[in-house]
Amino acid sequence: MNSVPATSDSESTRPEPHADTNLAHKLNWLRAGVLGANDGIVSVAATLVGVAGATSAIGPIAAAGTAAVVGGAISMALGEYVSVSSSSDAQTALIAKERRELEEDPEGEFQELVGLYEEQGLCRETATMVATELTEKDALGAHLNMELNLDEDEVVSPWQAAGSSFLSFVIGALLPFLTMVLSPADIRVPATFVVTIVALALTGATGAYLGQARIGRATIRVVLGGIAALAITFLVGRLLGTSGTF
Repeated sequence: MNSVPATSDSESTRPEPHADTNLAHKLNWLRAGVLGANDGIVSVAATLVGVAGATSAIGPIAAAGTAAVVGGAISMALGEYVSVSSSSDAQTALIAKERRELEEDPEGEFQELVGLYEEQGLCRETATMVATELTEKDALGAHLNMELNLDEDEVVSPWQAAGSSFLSFVIGALLPFLTMVLSPADIRVPATFVVTIVALALTGATGAYLGQARIGRATIRVVLGGIAALAITFLVGRLLGTSGTF
């Protein structure tokens, strides 16, 4: 009686390599968004607490907080746009170069692909067979993957990156900003401290989880850094306020 290999279930549920790549790509974007929100929380909360240390008037506090939200979000988006544009331009240039080489010397590029598969441990015959099949299906994709570990469909848009960074920063920044301007004057600063610390704990834990790091250590590190930033800016604001600077 012939037995059927019990691999069909596992093979049917095994994710495709491209699916794994897409998942990793989405997780990286999500993690970047969490980090952007974290920056918004810390920078805006520190600005608000610093001004609140110098004056209890809500007008200057709200004005400084608004400037911090708008300026920080634009700065975050601009920095991401410049960074991703440089990376995107480099990737686009590499793709164009590879496409040109395939058009000018297809046989030489084919032999190069065969050699790359041989370097991965395949024998000459198997490497040639794999290279032939992949070249017939998508020659450019095969070369980009093996030579550059690059996917033509995954070149990041700098505008998308800038928009994502802008939005995540604003979302994070609104938490301490709304807490500061909506809370009663006598609990304004303590409430902002509490909300900021809780928000940082959540973003720190989420970022660590997405990055597969130790959640406890990463969360404590982010929270302690936030507490230090708030305490220092509050003391600076208090010193400037009592010295008559404001």
